[in-house]
Amino acid sequence: MSRNNANGSVVIIGAGIIGIACAHYLAQAGRQVTVLDRGTIAGACSHGNCGHIIPSHVLPLNAPAALKTAMLSLFNPKASFRVKPQLRPSFINWMMQFAMHCTQRRMLDGAAHLKSILDSSFKEFEALNEQGTLDCDWRHSGLLYAFKSKRGFEDFAKTDAMLARQFGVRAQRIEGDALSTFDPALKPDLAGGYFYEQDALTRPDRFAAAWVQRLRDTGVEFVEHCEAQSLEKTDGKITRVTTSKGVYGADDIVIAAGALSGGFAKELACSIPVLPGKGYSLTVPRPAQCPKTSVILPERNVAITPFSDGLRFGSMMEFVGFDNSLPQHRMRQLEESGTAYLRTAPPDGAREEWFGWRPMTWDSLPIIGPVPKLNNAFIATGHGMLGLMLAPATGRLIAEMLDKRPVHIPDAPFSPARFNNSFI
Repeated sequence: MSRNNANGSVVIIGAGIIGIACAHYLAQAGRQVTVLDRGTIAGACSHGNCGHIIPSHVLPLNAPAALKTAMLSLFNPKASFRVKPQLRPSFINWMMQFAMHCTQRRMLDGAAHLKSILDSSFKEFEALNEQGTLDCDWRHSGLLYAFKSKRGFEDFAKTDAMLARQFGVRAQRIEGDALSTFDPALKPDLAGGYFYEQDALTRPDRFAAAWVQRLRDTGVEFVEHCEAQSLEKTDGKITRVTTSKGVYGADDIVIAAGALSGGFAKELACSIPVLPGKGYSLTVPRPAQCPKTSVILPERNVAITPFSDGLRFGSMMEFVGFDNSLPQHRMRQLEESGTAYLRTAPPDGAREEWFGWRPMTWDSLPIIGPVPKLNNAFIATGHGMLGLMLAPATGRLIAEMLDKRPVHIPDAPFSPARFNNSFI
């Protein structure tokens, strides 16, 4: 089959939440949009994440302590943050760059850039909600960090104070027994917690499905099981995308293929230093007493999200390549870590076990912008653990860039050009 939608048209490669968001804002700008995916729509990290919409989450992964954690994980295959040694040059270079970025100064610089796009995205989410797009368990219910140990609770006070001082992100400190009064689903023996009331949550799979249906109703075309095989270039532009289902032509191309985006680097003559950061989630029936909001357990590196019809435990960060196994010890680890903080264990019933590959950059910032050596190709990837949260702002930025309009937030920190000296 041959198609040529070259009338203000855009082909987006990748139908995860980032590709969906790009489709929304491009269609809103009057573009004819076709979204291709080698798998199913929103079938990867866009499906099984924890659904956190959290503007408070400004600190990037490359904190100074992350380097020590990564090194210790080399000797502990059960570590929640795990690095498996690999001999690939791209992996070695990525890890070296990550280590160089694990400094206080670079962490704070990255946090400042993340805050701008997080705040922008949250405003876009609220606008989408007002339009009725978020018919999917959207709740502006806040986010709670909960601690078992007094030491962990007091140590986080430093982080909380720094977030308030540097970024104006403030939490309500909740001491000891007051925590189980604040949320009766939590055990009474916890040391305390910090509540960020501005945060929200949604059911990610339902959100994606509702958004896609709305886009289809407005004429956006989604093509599943359609693998992009090659990019045809003429005079500094991509003219056609050859796929397993035929050839697609367009005026502009957006690469939004998540952790797989790096596979296009050679054809784009552009470094895309994205590694897959494997994460897991387990969704179980709601317990008799269910948390009223999302809960993060920093001592276990596990997150808990209450949905209207279930409870999700999620987390882990494994740099193990594109490993497609689903080890049962990880599922047990998630459930045991989460239930250790809850009064009531989840009942028996249907369970969903999931893993996915997050697109991780070494500076913990997404890659959003034009490909340096091509006139009509753009990249939207590298969102790490914040793909759902950053999707609306990313889609809006891509639409502004394609139409050469002023961008609504500074875009230079996210530009693909920042990796010009990288050999990945």
